[in-house]
Amino acid sequence: MSEVSIGVGYRAEAIAAEVGRSTSGLEVDLVHNPDYQQGNVVTLWHLAERLEAGGSVLLMDADVLYHRMVMERLVASDHANCFLMDRDIEPGEEPVKLCVRDGRIVEFRKLVDPALAYDYHGESVGFFKLSEAMARALAETVRDYVARGRREEFYEEALRDLVLGEHGPRFGFEDITGLPWVEIDFPEDVDRAHREVLPRMLSTIAEVSVTPGPEGVPSPRAHSLAGRDTTAG
Repeated sequence: MSEVSIGVGYRAEAIAAEVGRSTSGLEVDLVHNPDYQQGNVVTLWHLAERLEAGGSVLLMDADVLYHRMVMERLVASDHANCFLMDRDIEPGEEPVKLCVRDGRIVEFRKLVDPALAYDYHGESVGFFKLSEAMARALAETVRDYVARGRREEFYEEALRDLVLGEHGPRFGFEDITGLPWVEIDFPEDVDRAHREVLPRMLSTIAEVSVTPGPEGVPSPRAHSLAGRDTTAG
């Protein structure tokens, strides 16, 4: 990974200060979205040029605390266009769900049609690997959303259009069930991060357990971090 672009809005100055303290050596580009109170598809719209900069892209939600093996799994995946799925999903409307039938993603949304037939489902982690061509297709899609006035949408809807459309067969996923991570949306998520996730993140790799997949689903595998990507998130 050589370049990082971060879409900022609320408290952008605090984020810039924190980035300034980083010693990672990465080139970090802050892209301001003045309309951050609208749907986050607008943030991705402001990042569209970065999606089209060339090369593969890691698109990441910025509110996720995760073990490094989660990212290793994504980067090392054989799928050029890849989602991450955790089958240990909490019930309710909040998790963004990935539904799988015959090894293919057939739904990607918080609310799933009860009539939809699928083999199993899990929660999307909010990290995605995209090929250069797919990143360009996503940039075109979010531009279309904004042009049509769909500024209140989640960016996942634009990704869903690609997954359920003609590009669908080009997408795959990796199962990271059992690896520690948490999306931090509410105060109770901060508590869970301190109580459950951070202690497991600080443990050795050997102590991190993974959960076998259902019958016919490959169990999660550990991979080494590799590759150069441009991150927009």
